[in-house]
Amino acid sequence: MKKTYLIIVSALCAFTLSNCAEPTGPNTQRGAVVGGLGGAVLGGIVGHQSGRGLEGAAIGGAAGAGAGALYGNAQDQDQRRRYNQGY
Repeated sequence: MKKTYLIIVSALCAFTLSNCAEPTGPNTQRGAVVGGLGGAVLGGIVGHQSGRGLEGAAIGGAAGAGAGALYGNAQDQDQRRRYNQGY
């Protein structure tokens, strides 16, 4: 049980600190939240099938938040590029 809490706390710390590394736009933050929630739900469902629902939720949430942040960041960069080009 302690290992599960360690995984969850480590993932939360990593994403909290990575958000401070560079200024991000609203799409990056929104993507990280939505991806994290979706990943946690799906990971919890898949993990429950193997008897490790909490660990599955933690891993799925971390992976989903990372993927969502990457997608949102790409949208933010596209918006900045269009703004700078005058579109």
